Amino acid sequence: MKTLIIAEKPDMGRNIAAAIEPRAVNRRTHLEGEKYLITWAIGHLVTLAEPDQYDPKYKKWSIEHLPIIPETFKLIPNYKTKDQLKVIAQLAKQCDRLINACDAGREGQYIFYLIQRHLKLSHPVQRLWISDLTPETIRSGFANLKDGSHYDNLTKAAKARSEADWIIGMNGSRAFTTKHNVLLSVGRVQTPVLALIYDRQKEIEQFSSQHYFEVYGHFEQQQTAYKGLWQGDQLMDRDKAEAIVAKTANQPARIQSYEMKETKEYPFKLFDLTLLQREANAKCGFSAKKTLDVAQALYEKHKVISYPRTNSNYVTEQNIPEMHRALDALRGTAYDAFVQGASKRRVHPKNAHICNPAKVEDHHAILPTAKRAGNLSADEQKIYDLIVRRFLAQFYPPAEYKVHTVLTEVAQETFKTTVKEQLQLGWKTIYADQTNAKSKSKKGKEEDSSEEEVTNTPFQLDSQLSAACVRVEVKEKQTQPPKQYTEGTLLKAMESAGKQVEDEQLREAMKDSGLGTPATRAATIERLKKVGYIEMKGKKIQISQKGRTAIEVIRGAGIELLTSPEMTGQWERRLNEISKGTASDQVFMTKVKEFASFIVGKVKTQARADRSAFGDTESSGSGKRSKRPTPKRSASIKTRQASSTEASSAPAKTSLSPSFVAKCPRPGCGGDIFLGRKGYGCSHYRTGCSFVIWKKQLGKTLSDAMVKNLIEKGKTNSLKFTKKDGSTFQSRIVLIDANTGEVGLGS
Repeated sequence: MKTLIIAEKPDMGRNIAAAIEPRAVNRRTHLEGEKYLITWAIGHLVTLAEPDQYDPKYKKWSIEHLPIIPETFKLIPNYKTKDQLKVIAQLAKQCDRLINACDAGREGQYIFYLIQRHLKLSHPVQRLWISDLTPETIRSGFANLKDGSHYDNLTKAAKARSEADWIIGMNGSRAFTTKHNVLLSVGRVQTPVLALIYDRQKEIEQFSSQHYFEVYGHFEQQQTAYKGLWQGDQLMDRDKAEAIVAKTANQPARIQSYEMKETKEYPFKLFDLTLLQREANAKCGFSAKKTLDVAQALYEKHKVISYPRTNSNYVTEQNIPEMHRALDALRGTAYDAFVQGASKRRVHPKNAHICNPAKVEDHHAILPTAKRAGNLSADEQKIYDLIVRRFLAQFYPPAEYKVHTVLTEVAQETFKTTVKEQLQLGWKTIYADQTNAKSKSKKGKEEDSSEEEVTNTPFQLDSQLSAACVRVEVKEKQTQPPKQYTEGTLLKAMESAGKQVEDEQLREAMKDSGLGTPATRAATIERLKKVGYIEMKGKKIQISQKGRTAIEVIRGAGIELLTSPEMTGQWERRLNEISKGTASDQVFMTKVKEFASFIVGKVKTQARADRSAFGDTESSGSGKRSKRPTPKRSASIKTRQASSTEASSAPAKTSLSPSFVAKCPRPGCGGDIFLGRKGYGCSHYRTGCSFVIWKKQLGKTLSDAMVKNLIEKGKTNSLKFTKKDGSTFQSRIVLIDANTGEVGLGS
């Protein structure tokens, strides 16, 4: 009898046939060769059943029916692809052996498992595990097939992940939706990711910017001119800064100390999927999903890159010859000039920056294959270019610099200068054309943002000679709030479970405990968009009112763990341990079920939130929209905790993460001030309170902190304003009328 090969998608099935059964006959739903029948899954042919498949009563969403925790999960065919599932069942009857050729990863393993379980296939199974779809790799993979049991632990992890997501998502979503009468989506991964965005937005809104001053001295010694930053406590007073200028201007200077140190910068690591998505977002403006889709096309359709859904930045010894062949294949292409300067001697098994088998689990880093790229779309070319340049950089020497650190003393005041003198461009040659264009567009923008100056011209001082202080200047600056997330920076936060991780070694250690996996993070972000929790403003992610309120009602119910990135990161680590056989899937699932019951129990005792808090537009009796800035933050909602005894007739009130700005200052009102769509209005506006402070005032966009100061102190901190002639002046915004919210400039 023949062997049935089940690939994940039609393209993959056809690629396999071309490599091992080139004369196979195309039967539309499968390919038939002499030894093999080759078919495909078209993604998930089988899914977990909905709750009503267990009991018809679950068709109606009711919190009294929760939690829903199946003893054994039922499977149902995907209605759209049920015919293909029947094809696999028929083909399996003609074969005595199966080969799982679905994607080599946790999700591909699960797709095959669901088919096998639903169709009750008892055939012996072998596993094809490859990282690219070139004919050579496919043939090599078939020569090294492993027994299916070798991947049993990976199957357990995949099954546990899917069932845990079903239990948390189904119970959490139904509980919060039925309680608050608004469709709310809750998930094991998506909710902590939304919490990251929510917390960042709160940081930005609560940030109070402060002005500070920096003093720069401009010096000359013989033919060398340089600039230094005054060293001392941060200057918050312009008068103190100007006093330093007056003290040091045109005074003799001496070199207090002068140090030189040579440094090397090695190429950036090869791409894993998350790094590729971050880079594509920063350089091309691509969403995480778009980058994944394009990379998948480069892998499946064009076969010019290796498997993209990897979490490794390294390769093994076996990949080194493949990298050399891929380099040769780039000769005569648009990258030929870079290939000419490349050296294969730099890519070898002992180069730990590239080759580290201990850090390669399922798949190595993303690499170009030896197949030449052709007929790529514009977007495909952009992603391919990112991958090829990162690959080529590994064949180049490190960039070399000489770092000069100078302390210059003038009138007992010290100025620090750091100059990074470029000696050898090294691997940065690969990016020289992009760097030049980037530096031109940003010229002047970054000059003052760092003490360090980078130059490709020789820099030399004589510490024994004096220097001339030719000019001293003051520059006014402002402290900046945290930046809103982009998809790139959000992916970085998801990878480290919300922790700010800059160090590469620590980033590597956090990979097993991030939020989701490289293959699922893009889908999580897309899910948050789809359910209306976030929206894109250019490249920036902005949380919606519904998203705000969702986090606040979850935390208000006392289920902080459901929004905790750290806890979800630990779950992901446990799943990874299950896949390695070092943790129990049964213990994991027991804890998941306990947590689902805990969620339902908490939500049952929570009182319903006001529907308007989720961002619904409120209308007046005439049907026209109110022009008042309706309270937009759900943090104002008060809930009643249900009594634990029947004797308690007056429910206690608790606040869902209160974040109102201040009490209304209008005499006799007693309302609360909240941010609406265009301004800060009173919660008693329906009963006649006319107090409102519009968000945009006097050329400024007011923050929560500024409005709080206006209401409670009658004025903001000192701010900088610009006149029509371009000159600037300092003033404060003051509250003129506490009845209406009118403001103006004052002292």
